[in-house]
Order: sequence, then structure tokens, then C-alpha cells
Amino acid sequence: MDLGFTQVAPIIIIALILIALVILFTFVPVALWISALAAGVKVGLFTLVGMRLRRVIPSRVINPLIKAYKAGLDVNTNQLESHYLAGGNVDRVVNALIAAHRANINLSFERGAAIDLAGRNVLEAVQMSVNPKVIETPFIAGIAMDGIEVKALARITVRANIDRLVGGAGEETVIARVGEGVVSTIGSSETHKKVLENPDSISHTVLAKGLDSGTAFEILSIDIADVDIGKNIGAMLQTDQAQADKNIAQAKAEERRAMAVALEQEMTAKVEEMRARVVEAEADVPKALAEALRSGNMGVMDYLNYKNINADTDMRDTIGKVSKKDHHEPGTDETKK
Repeated sequence: MDLGFTQVAPIIIIALILIALVILFTFVPVALWISALAAGVKVGLFTLVGMRLRRVIPSRVINPLIKAYKAGLDVNTNQLESHYLAGGNVDRVVNALIAAHRANINLSFERGAAIDLAGRNVLEAVQMSVNPKVIETPFIAGIAMDGIEVKALARITVRANIDRLVGGAGEETVIARVGEGVVSTIGSSETHKKVLENPDSISHTVLAKGLDSGTAFEILSIDIADVDIGKNIGAMLQTDQAQADKNIAQAKAEERRAMAVALEQEMTAKVEEMRARVVEAEADVPKALAEALRSGNMGVMDYLNYKNINADTDMRDTIGKVSKKDHHEPGTDETKK
């Protein structure tokens, strides 16, 4: 029995050693520690274990640290680890610091970490500081004083301003400010021909306004790439105004016509009313004659003379109507004459 345990004991010890080694190499990044020592970066095993306990992936901190040490940057493990715990991209910040160091741009780790935590790409900002970026605006339309629309396409050359990256406005603000300057410059021109003759006057005027204040960029130049002629806005406005005046005049004329028609209808009604009164008055004539005969104010001979006068009047009216009709008939002697 003792002999069997003696034979099994070495196997158990070897197995325990293997398990311990597996746990050690799994929990403690020994390979990463060896790489750091080979690069000349002094990092203790307990530091790496502490990163594991703080739920920090050691490779996300140690590899950038090795890169920074080889580039001659003065950063330490605590700075990189704190930036990682804050949610930043340690590798990108270190790459930005190396690029800034090579380009002689003054960029500290605190500034780079702040830019990264602000949501901006600090490496792209450093690259833009070395290699300026060209922003192309859409066609910006402005109207000159003569009413002609002028469309201009501008190209803005900007360089990142490291000191204003945190809290500075972005590309949209720069494009909006340049567009406002182009519109105001075109609008202050007396004619569109001056804009076509000297398009560089737009860039000079806009560039002199200091449009990059408060932004994350420094405007190096504003170049007008293309200028086109648009619509004749002044003529269109005059045409619209003339059409509006015409509609107003037509409305007023229609109003006067309606009033005239209403007045005509009113006069027609009054004429009919007068005619009715005449008929009513004529109906009272026989009554008055009868009353005059009864009262003795009018004799029989007077009545007969009245009837004769009426008959003569009717005869003259009839003759007059016939004469007028014959006069206007075609083929009569008077017409031929």
C-alpha cells in the first residue's frame, strides 16, 4: 500500500505543477512581461496581476507603453491605465503623441487624452496639422445688386488647431460661415459682372473676416473653384409684382363693373316703378273726366274737343312712326339719294 502511494505521488505533484503553470500563464501575462523586459520597459509581474484584478487588459496598456518608450516619450503605466479605465483609446493617443513628437508639435499626454475622451480623433487631428485638409462647399447662391443670381463653389484649406479641438466647432460651422461670407460679398457687389471678373475678391473678403474663431480649425486659404450665373431674380420679382398689380387692377375693375351692373338694375327697377305710376295716373284720367262732367266743370263740347285732340295726337304719332320706318327701309328714294 505504501509502495503504491509512493509511485502515485510524483504523478500527482507533476499534475499540480502543470495546473499551477497553466493558471499562472493564464492569469499572469508572462509573455507580455518578458516582451516588456526585452524592450527595456520595467514592469513588475504584480503590476500585471493588478491590471487583471482591475479588469484592464494588460496588452492594451503595455504594448502602447513599449511603443511610447521606443519613441522616446515620457509616459508611465498609471497614465495609460487611467485613460483606458476612462474609456479612451490608449493606442490611438500614443500614436498621436508619436506623430506630434516627430512633427515637432507640442502635444502633451493630458491634452491628447482629453481630445480623445471628447470624442475627436486625436491622431487624425495631428495628421491634419501636418497635412492640411481641403473642405469643398456646395454651390452657394448669392444675388448681386442688379438682381442676377451668382453661384460660387469654394474650397477651404484648413489645418487642425490642437489647442481648440476640445470645445471647438466642427466642419459644418466653417462651411456655414464661409457660405454666409460668400452670400454677403456677392450681395454687396453692384453687378454680377464684377463678381465674374474678380472671383478672388470673394475669397479675400471672406478670409479677412476671421471665420475660424471658435472652431477647431485654422483656415489657411479660401479659393473660389467655380462661378456660375443663375436666374435673373430681379426680373422675376418685377414680373411677379406686375402680375400682382394686374390681378389687383382686374379685381378693382370687376368690382366697378359689378357696381355698374347693380346700378343699372336699380335704374331699370326705378323706370318700371315710374311706368307703373304713369299707368296708375292714366287710370285716374277717366275718373277725373266723369267727375268733371257730373260736377258741371266740363261740358259735352269740352269733352268732344278733348276726344278730337286725342284722336289728332294719335294720328300724328302713327304718321310719324310710319315715316321713320319708311325712311330707314333699304331701297327707298331717300336712301338712294
